[in-house]
Amino acid sequence: MTDKKEHYGIFTAITMIVGIVIGSGIFFKSDDVLKSTGGNIMLGVLVLCIGAFSIIFGSLTLTELSIRTKRSGGFVGYYEEFISNKVASGFGWFQTFVYYPTLTAVVSWVAGIYTCSLFGIEQTLETQILLGFVFMVFFYAVNILSVKLGGYFQNISTIIKLVPLIGIAVFGVFFGQAHPEIPEGITLAMKSNVGIGWLAALAPIAFSYDGWIIATSITNEVKKPEKNMPLALIIGPLIVLGVYLLYFLGITNMLGTEYIMSTGNESVNKAGELLLGENGGKILLICIIISILGVVNGVTLGSLRMPQALASKKMLPNSDKIAKIHPTYGLSLGSCLISFIVSVAWLVIHYFTQKANLLGGGDISEIAIVFSYICYTLLYVKVIKMKNENIIKSVFKGIICPIFGLMGSAIILIGGIVSNPMYVTLFILFCLLVSMIGYLFYKSKNERA
Repeated sequence: MTDKKEHYGIFTAITMIVGIVIGSGIFFKSDDVLKSTGGNIMLGVLVLCIGAFSIIFGSLTLTELSIRTKRSGGFVGYYEEFISNKVASGFGWFQTFVYYPTLTAVVSWVAGIYTCSLFGIEQTLETQILLGFVFMVFFYAVNILSVKLGGYFQNISTIIKLVPLIGIAVFGVFFGQAHPEIPEGITLAMKSNVGIGWLAALAPIAFSYDGWIIATSITNEVKKPEKNMPLALIIGPLIVLGVYLLYFLGITNMLGTEYIMSTGNESVNKAGELLLGENGGKILLICIIISILGVVNGVTLGSLRMPQALASKKMLPNSDKIAKIHPTYGLSLGSCLISFIVSVAWLVIHYFTQKANLLGGGDISEIAIVFSYICYTLLYVKVIKMKNENIIKSVFKGIICPIFGLMGSAIILIGGIVSNPMYVTLFILFCLLVSMIGYLFYKSKNERA
């Protein structure tokens, strides 16, 4: 008898990857990519391909670890099994106190931006943040009070999110027309030669592709994981890349690069009008908002479980209390409270960074994602060592994939630093500090021989 539950086939594995990765990023990062590339569409396409390259080889490499462990906690479990408990605790602190809450804060804020567009509310940062807070509270409540309801919303939003992407892609690519005029009162953003500055586009692209790491956590529940997961982790990202490329080419062909760079996130509204008529903008915005709220829901779902996962491994103060699962809700209420407070704190920090324009058009979550890629390099190197020790037999899986994964992480790190050298470097050091606190906490509390 075995406790292993292999109930997912390859199709489910692929759709899960596609559903996790395709979220809000591509809708509100296309203008950032164009600004970073100086309006050069081909450079934008190159950036999209580099992002896919990074996740395909990164995920293929990490599959070699996921099929060799039963540890819980996703990536924390990988560090625990293959590196050390102290390093696992450090990475777990980063995920709990920086990665998940910054994503939750930023995506909630983006939902606020598009809600303002839908209802014609004045686009002030304060209003956007306030609406983001309302969405955040709502989805924390939904996921705490009803696990099933959160799951249903996730499934519905995954389907709906593809509608505007495919619609704009098809119309823009195959039914080109004259570009719309830039509205009065908006400063025209011209095409320019940015030199190596195009590397800055890798930061927003990393956001658009983020989420693929969650897919590796289902490896032990997939039928024939040694065969199906590598296939899913190639096919899934390629589908995402195809959808992103078609959308990017479609919207740039439909609106023109200068229109998108000048109007920013509002450009999607215009695409909806051209696609579906006078009310088309609102219809498209509704689909986009549902898609973005699906991301808020999904990230919240993961975030509120992270403190409990760490506490179950004795990686947090008061672990015994935080690890306790409430019999009614099936969750640790202490874990949910920690997650919510930290997410709200990051929403406030996000407000001040945007108000002062500290990140030059970027946001706090992009830097957290860049730091994640730095962390993955430890696991890539471990896979290479396992090949040298003959634990992994395949040269492709044990050498080629991790080397390409390392290259992808390096490119994204360089892109992040190029986007804003001073603040990105400081924030990366902050992420490292949080990780060090987690590392030292575990060392002091659990390794007193």
